[in-house]
Amino acid sequence: MTTIATAMIIGASSQLSKELARQLATQKVKLLLFVQQPELLTEFAKTLPVSVEVLPLSIAEPAKLIEQITTAWQQENGAHLVIVNTGMNGYDATLPWQLEQDIIDVNVKGFAAICHCVFKLMTEQGYGQLAAINSIAGQRGGPSMAYHASKAFAANYFEGLSMHAQRLKLPITISDIQLGLLDKAALQQNQFLLAPLDKVAKQILIALQKGKRRVYVTKRWRFVAWLNRLLPEYIYNTRHWKPKKNQRK
Repeated sequence: MTTIATAMIIGASSQLSKELARQLATQKVKLLLFVQQPELLTEFAKTLPVSVEVLPLSIAEPAKLIEQITTAWQQENGAHLVIVNTGMNGYDATLPWQLEQDIIDVNVKGFAAICHCVFKLMTEQGYGQLAAINSIAGQRGGPSMAYHASKAFAANYFEGLSMHAQRLKLPITISDIQLGLLDKAALQQNQFLLAPLDKVAKQILIALQKGKRRVYVTKRWRFVAWLNRLLPEYIYNTRHWKPKKNQRK
């Protein structure tokens, strides 16, 4: 069995990343999986029918993670596809600064360092596809302020990279994968909005193969995103903060 391409998944510990790895492996794609704790992914890597390397990722240390990615890139003589699926979320009504700082360190500083590094490597290579698993949460503010803002940052950062690739006239595809609020749907057990991981991963990979600049996954979230943007602020805020009326006895 010969490999036809090399893909990096940066932030490979989530269930979605693992499913993406499984489906890429069926396409005979060689995989480099970056995770904070490589030892936790070793057994999973052995189940895949292709060559797999599990590598460390220092997500909160930009200089170190740039070195880690660059070293792996040079050893593998580049990659055709890089999928970035890093992210941190959390909510505490007391609004501790440490939580905000941690989210910013991972979702903004770490994300930007990864994408900046990979983009520069792809410009040297002359081609490639850089994709990020983003979220429609970036369209508006929300109770987890740093998380929503970080996703807006990611979307705008990717748009800038796409513009830069066009200016350089290089075949570098920048793909922004706008996921629906899958965690929230799972928590609420909303079957209309909840989709199986294999379906989510399949739609992502099909979009990447088509070279999509931005895509909503699953497709039904496009309507939710459209509605979300149209809601006036007073209605949008009410959805989050309006207290439930006391029931009459």
